[in-house]
Amino acid sequence: MHRVVRMGVAIALFRALLLLMALVSPAIAEDDSGPALAARANDAVNQLQTYFDATAKAGNRPDFSKPPGADLLARIVDLQGLAAQPPPTAQDVNWLIAWSGAVARTLKLITFFGITPPPGPADAKAMMRNMDEFEDPEAALTEMLVRITAGQRVATNLLMKSLPPEQLTPIRQDGFNTARIGGEKLIDGALTMLMSALKPENERRISGAMNDTRDIWAADVLPKDRPTLVQETAKAGREVTDGQARKNLAAFGAALAAVH
Repeated sequence: MHRVVRMGVAIALFRALLLLMALVSPAIAEDDSGPALAARANDAVNQLQTYFDATAKAGNRPDFSKPPGADLLARIVDLQGLAAQPPPTAQDVNWLIAWSGAVARTLKLITFFGITPPPGPADAKAMMRNMDEFEDPEAALTEMLVRITAGQRVATNLLMKSLPPEQLTPIRQDGFNTARIGGEKLIDGALTMLMSALKPENERRISGAMNDTRDIWAADVLPKDRPTLVQETAKAGREVTDGQARKNLAAFGAALAAVH
């Protein structure tokens, strides 16, 4: 009799557990908020580092065409998840910084794979090999970085505007200016990458990210740096081979030049 009762209790508990899992799992799976996606991206970078270390130790090369490389990269470069977020607010600064940091770290891991830091002139050949072999993931990461950093700049500007005068300390203002210059360097780096004979589809994706966010960058670039970026954009427009990429860069350059 006791066995029957215990069996009945066990079955009831098992059914309750299944119901609980059914109720909880969707809630976890559907957490596609910015902070959750940023946390997943950072977790993926840590796993990617482990994968890279094991791959290098085995004398092999990373493979982004299959798991785990492909899956981890997809969690870091989640363009759909980023696009689904509402317009940035001042409260979004932290997770945008965290996510963009994960993207930048991944780009660094790929670029310097197999190279003992700090890299030097003797590592140039290895770096070129990485850039050639991993062009597709590097282009995807660069596109993601341009888009997410643009959102970060919007959020940071809103945060600075929301602060009372007494909280606009010199240290905080210096940090804001440093981040602003960092954004300009990102665009300069993207333009340099576009002038390195990329595949047409990669030219389109990077230049497309710049074009889609052109109004943000046009307003954020320091006046003293704008002429140089306009010139670099025009130069990149002459270097790319894809027609749509040229149009994207022309629109980006025009937006920069239009601000006085």
